[in-house]
Amino acid sequence: MLEMTREEFEELVAEALDRIPPELTRLMDNVAVFVEDEPPADDPELLGLYEGTPLTDRGEWYAGVLPDRITIYRNPTLRMCEDRESVVAEMEVTVVHEIAHHFGIDDERLHALGYG
Repeated sequence: MLEMTREEFEELVAEALDRIPPELTRLMDNVAVFVEDEPPADDPELLGLYEGTPLTDRGEWYAGVLPDRITIYRNPTLRMCEDRESVVAEMEVTVVHEIAHHFGIDDERLHALGYG
């Protein structure tokens, strides 16, 4: 497994978020991004997870709810990547993938776009 501190990994996640075009980040609403070491036990290779209500599914009822949650999983990413550059590339794909879910884009479409 590639060695990288949690702080270094969190910085790479932050850098990937910074590369999202401002016109998209301005549209993001009520979402928080977290880094966890390990994914749920039933999916040990999971790199990221979106939990919440996509913007496309929100209606008049959507008020006073907790933020959507995007979680990026550190250890599976470090297990699959050989060097820092591959972590940077994987972070870009994973972060875009999870943000796309926030915008209501499903896995099938993301895979077709190369973000699977």
